[in-house]
Formats: sequence, structure tokens, C-alpha cells
Amino acid sequence: MTVGGPVDPDRSESFGEELLGMLLDRAHELPPHLVGPLVAETLARMGSRTPQILLQDYGQQQLVPLPADGAAAGDPQPIDGSEAGRCFLESRSVEVPTADGVRVHLPLLDGGDQVGVMSVTLDGIDDDARRLLRRIAGLAADLLQTKNGYTDLFFRTRRNKPMSVAAEIQWSLLPPLSMVMPHVAVAGVLEPAYAVAGDSFDYALNRDVLHLAMVDAMGHGLDAATMATVAIGAYRHARRISIELSEIYLFMDRAVAEQFDPDHFVTAQMMRLDTDTGRLQWVNAGHPAPILIRAHRVIRRLDSPTTLPVGFGGAQPQVSTVALEPGDRVLCFTDGLVEEHESGQELFGEEQLIDWVNQLEQADHGIRTVARDLSHTLKKARGDTTSDDATLLMFEWRG
Repeated sequence: MTVGGPVDPDRSESFGEELLGMLLDRAHELPPHLVGPLVAETLARMGSRTPQILLQDYGQQQLVPLPADGAAAGDPQPIDGSEAGRCFLESRSVEVPTADGVRVHLPLLDGGDQVGVMSVTLDGIDDDARRLLRRIAGLAADLLQTKNGYTDLFFRTRRNKPMSVAAEIQWSLLPPLSMVMPHVAVAGVLEPAYAVAGDSFDYALNRDVLHLAMVDAMGHGLDAATMATVAIGAYRHARRISIELSEIYLFMDRAVAEQFDPDHFVTAQMMRLDTDTGRLQWVNAGHPAPILIRAHRVIRRLDSPTTLPVGFGGAQPQVSTVALEPGDRVLCFTDGLVEEHESGQELFGEEQLIDWVNQLEQADHGIRTVARDLSHTLKKARGDTTSDDATLLMFEWRG
């Protein structure tokens, strides 16, 4: 340094940087089964005890501890009625005083999706500790998502009952169940989680455009899962080459018709939302009409001209358009959600669906919690049984 010249910046490693560096420096070549131990080791350096990584099960009922040396195992915790579950549902930290300190639960957030919850006990908590814990949780979530692409460890942790081969295919096809961004949020639920076959959905956020699709392939089992896979694959390919919505339908239609018998089909709904203006466009191919929710109440169905289901060779469809207002939510669903019988009685129907949406919306919860609660409420009303796939996809334009 020269006299009177610029002062060299301080590049020494602080305690916080050292902690985060433990995760970052070892993350690249870290085997998946060592994610839990590394997070536990990092947390121990700041004086924490009994760390846990809790992952959401596929039925969205429990938070299941990830087995790891150095991390407390413990039993699964219910999402409804536990402090860790409250952290998960509200996507915010929850601090609970205990006899030996404070138990802190932090959401494991990655790209707007929520992987699960990180829990840890400290003697006390202050803003510095909160900041470090929040950043460690963010890095842990990134590690879990990155390593998940080449291990079965996290999948087996999240699965608490046998899963059908068709459901294995469908879950591998899905994007994250939720995405929360400044201008738009998305949340979806598939039921029955461990036996879903023909229902699927997809979405992508490309700059200022949100693309969404929901499909329902005829039949059950592997045939339905295979058709849904072809339909979603064709949708993604068409979307990625940037063709118009009506042409995306034609592309999907040809793909299904070329691979399956003439009597095989897929109902579908394709949407495109301009996240700058709120302009929503959609094409309906034999699907139930979406529902528009404004100010926490259903205001109308988004009725539109429908074309033939995918695979039947329908003409180029008409694209419908509506202008959304900030805070508007749109609910898309497959017919299994409204055609199920309530404890052996008459069909649910859309009126009952709308009644439940209005009741749940009054609580003013985030979109991920509303979608989950709606699916679980309808499942309980039909005696916890599902004879057909019952899938919903909700999105919110935040303006």
C-alpha cells in the first residue's frame, strides 16, 4: 500500500464466511448421503444441538427426518399441528422456547419451492444467529435439490408407502410442486399420490411469460402414464420452440395420435400468462373449465370454446383471453376432483368445489397452503378414497 493511496479491502475470513465455506467448498463432490452429516457438522460449529433435516412426504401429510450421522433421527412430524409443520406451511422461521434453549425451525427454500424444514436447538438466538441459520438453510436446500437428480435416498425418505410403477413415472415427469416468484406463484397437488397414473401438469417461467399445462390421459395404470408422458413431452418440445398456443395443441395432438390407437386420447389445458400485464391466454381440449378467484372468492368459470381432446385430430383451436387483476388466482383441475362420489352418495360437482374454495380462501393463506388444504379437504370428504386421479393446479398473478 502506498502512502495516501487506496486502502486494501479486508479479505480475511470471518466466522460466518468460514461456516458457509464449509458447505460451499465441499458441495461439489459431496456424495448425497453426506449432505445431512455436513449440514449437522456446520450447525455444530455455531453451538447448535439435535439438528434435523425434515422432508415433505409425497402425500403432503408429514415431514420425515432425513437419516444422517450426526443429525437427530426422530419420528415423522405431522405438517398439520406441529411447529415444524407451521414453518413449512407459512414458509417462515418458527422459534420455540424449550427447557434447554430455543428450537428453531427454518424453511428449506429453493427457487420458490420448499424442500422441507431444517430444525436445530441453540442456547439462545439473536439476529446474527438468525442470519447464519437462514443462509445455511438456503445452501442446504440447494444441495438437496442438486443431489436429488442422481440418488434415491431423498425419494425413499419421502415415500411412506408403496408406490405404483405408473406413479413413479408421473412423479419423475413433474416440475416442483410449487414455485413462488415476485410476480407469479404456482402450486399443484396430485392424488392419489402413490397411485396416480394419467394426470400430470407442467409449467415454466421464461422471462416475462409463465407457461402452464394440465393433462388427463384416459384409463389407468401404465397405459395412462405412458400417454401422459408423451403428451407432456410433446408440450415441452412445442413450448421450447416458441410456437403459439393453438399450434402447441396441434403438435401434442399429432404426437399422441401417432403413438396410440385411434380411440386413445388425452384431455388437456394449455395456458400462457404475461407476468408483466396479467394477460392470460388458454386453450381447452376437453378439460373442465378453470375457476377464477378474486379477492378470496370465486367470481366465475373461465368458459371458452373447447376443441377435441388431444389425439382425436381436432381442428386448430380458438385461443381465449382474459385480463387478470393483481392478486387473482386461477384454479385448474381434472374431472376426478369433481366426479368423485361423497361417501357413496352423489357426485361432488363444481358447486361443492367452489364452496370449499371460498371457505379456504377466507383464511388468506399462501397459494401452496390453499392448494394442499383444498386437495386434502376434498379427499377427507370422500372418505380418504380416490377412484380416479384428482389433480389441481393453482397459480396467482401477483402484479
